[in-house]
Amino acid sequence: MQLLKDKIITEGKVLNNSILKVDSFLNHQIDPLLMKEMGEEFARRFQNDKVTKILTIEASGIAIAVMTGLVLNVPVVFARKKKSSATTEDTYAAEVYSYTKAEYNNVTVSKRFIAPGDNVLIIDDFLANGEAAFGLANIVRQAGCNIVGIGIVIEKSFQPGGEKLAGAGYRVESLVRIASFENNQVNFA
Repeated sequence: MQLLKDKIITEGKVLNNSILKVDSFLNHQIDPLLMKEMGEEFARRFQNDKVTKILTIEASGIAIAVMTGLVLNVPVVFARKKKSSATTEDTYAAEVYSYTKAEYNNVTVSKRFIAPGDNVLIIDDFLANGEAAFGLANIVRQAGCNIVGIGIVIEKSFQPGGEKLAGAGYRVESLVRIASFENNQVNFA
């Protein structure tokens, strides 16, 4: 997706040849026009898959998931990283490791919001090792739902996440794939 590549080139910052900082348009400050374009692209890619729910993880995936849900006209559910004190209902849970924050989170989704038979599209902002996607897939399986695919905004294809997900039988659609970081510059796949 050229618009996203251009944004990464002009506004992204590579730190220590390992982390791509995109907080000026994706995960701190949000560029609504870019979110709209990405949502439309994910909707186009999954338009024939009878999606009934979109699942993401808080917080960075929410904006993209909402835009995709708007185009597909389906609800968006997000997994919470911290259990709310107001939550008294049954939840599905999975442990997820965050590569960027180097911490584990026990993410939860209320059983009220995904039901057996739902066709779920998982959306996330980054794919590195696949931990978040596998955690969300675990929740979808617990609920007895079908996973139609996993939509990723930025995939670090030099890390094993994409291959691990494909090897597990998941359809992964990444808007941008990064082959490497060299001299703190992005090389696209």
